[in-house]
Amino acid sequence: MKTFLTTICLVLILTVPVLSTFLQAQNPVNRDSILTAAKEIIAGATYCALATIDSTGKPDIRTMNPFPPSGDWITWFATARNSEKVKEIRRNPWVCVYYADHTAAKGYVNISGKAEIIDDKELLIKKKRDYWDGISGWQENFVLIRVAPVTMEVINYAHKVYNDPKTLKAPKIEF
Repeated sequence: MKTFLTTICLVLILTVPVLSTFLQAQNPVNRDSILTAAKEIIAGATYCALATIDSTGKPDIRTMNPFPPSGDWITWFATARNSEKVKEIRRNPWVCVYYADHTAAKGYVNISGKAEIIDDKELLIKKKRDYWDGISGWQENFVLIRVAPVTMEVINYAHKVYNDPKTLKAPKIEF
């Protein structure tokens, strides 16, 4: 029992300084720092999650391969025109796009915004990916999804963009 108590005390002595550093009030993070931290997470992600609302009002989430990000914070995807996500977006354009690499625990970006289905063959051809050559009829079957951000919350440990220690909310910006 004495060894157990000694071990517990030792663990507490060693972890309290680490926890107190982590739980210190985060310095306010400015918008530019949040955007820089977000760009890093997004640029490092091959895939992201797209959350939509189904016909019963429940969330529906799927893994997507977004186009590389541009400077305007618009997220683009291509998908089959008859997919459930297209139907869901047409019924309710509010979506979330979630980027993270949980294997490396770098942080995450969650973009809440409005999606729009873009049925523009010229733009689709301009955005074409090489692997689509193996998909029969992609020009007729694909449409684009354009997500315009409304808010974005970001956690990026390397940039010291953390949750607020009191509220546990991530830093959030509005567009």
